[in-house]
Amino acid sequence: MAFNAKGGEPAGRAFTMAEILLSLTIIGVVAAITLPSLTGNINERTWNTQRKALYARMSQAIALMPALNGYGTLQEAVSASGETSAKEAIDTAAETFVTEGLSKVLKINNICDAEHLQDCGLSTKYTDMLGNTKNLPTNMQSLNSLMLYAFQPAASQYGSHSMLNTKAAAFETQNGESIIVYYNPFCAGSSGEVYYYYVQPKICANFVYDLNGTKGPNTVGKDIGFMTVLYSTDSAVVAPEPYRQIFTNVSSNDASKVCTQQTGADYRIPTKDELGALFINTNIHGINMGDGHMFSSTKALNGSVITNIVLGFAWGHYRIPLPGAAWNILCVKR
Repeated sequence: MAFNAKGGEPAGRAFTMAEILLSLTIIGVVAAITLPSLTGNINERTWNTQRKALYARMSQAIALMPALNGYGTLQEAVSASGETSAKEAIDTAAETFVTEGLSKVLKINNICDAEHLQDCGLSTKYTDMLGNTKNLPTNMQSLNSLMLYAFQPAASQYGSHSMLNTKAAAFETQNGESIIVYYNPFCAGSSGEVYYYYVQPKICANFVYDLNGTKGPNTVGKDIGFMTVLYSTDSAVVAPEPYRQIFTNVSSNDASKVCTQQTGADYRIPTKDELGALFINTNIHGINMGDGHMFSSTKALNGSVITNIVLGFAWGHYRIPLPGAAWNILCVKR
């Protein structure tokens, strides 16, 4: 036993090499368990901050544009003999919307046409909110085939719409976001409609953004999200982030309470415009909306009763339900 110089008392016992190695092993195990969670939380906060900043910049830019329709060329190519060919149709709608419209009111570093989307930092594949790997849509039809939907006679009360399968374009912002845009050059204004109409003709532009390019994880709800612009004038810009679960058979009286009670304080029932964005981006977020109807927070008068407007996901039409009717709800964060 070792003694100190003064009183002959035992000196402090040193750690053995085995004890030091055991301690380092325990620290390493704890770090391996906690660091991914800590890093994930930091990434989530970073993405949320960046997402809100992007939404603010896009909303401001769209507000500065006097009208959102009419950009680009959509026509059949004319040969030297004067004949036209549908197979050689010219489509510059989305690209021109960015180059001649959006770039005038938003700081953009790079613009890419439909054949060179990856040059703007976009990955060819992404993961939806349910973990499914998908190909990045490159035109309006692959974004959502119901954008080109030919209405059925049974739904004629909602009017009709004729959409074109326009090609997508992409751009990179000065802040490093990569954004693909799907554009409808014939989008309509709100015209005061409240219900019984299709949402498709009201969609002017739909953006799917990646906050950090091809870096990853390229997952919707993390670094990937969507933003939809409705109405050609006095436009509405919405960017709902959906909850992963649908609540079924909810009455209109309970509609406004379900989201906060079931999912927490951050979630709300979507507006009718946010429901439109959820419908358009069904393939992007991956949540099966079914063929039923979903409640919005937007209210309208049905006879003498005020109730919530619903959107039918079979066709993409708004309607006002009978008082007390039960429908579904998909909650969103804003």
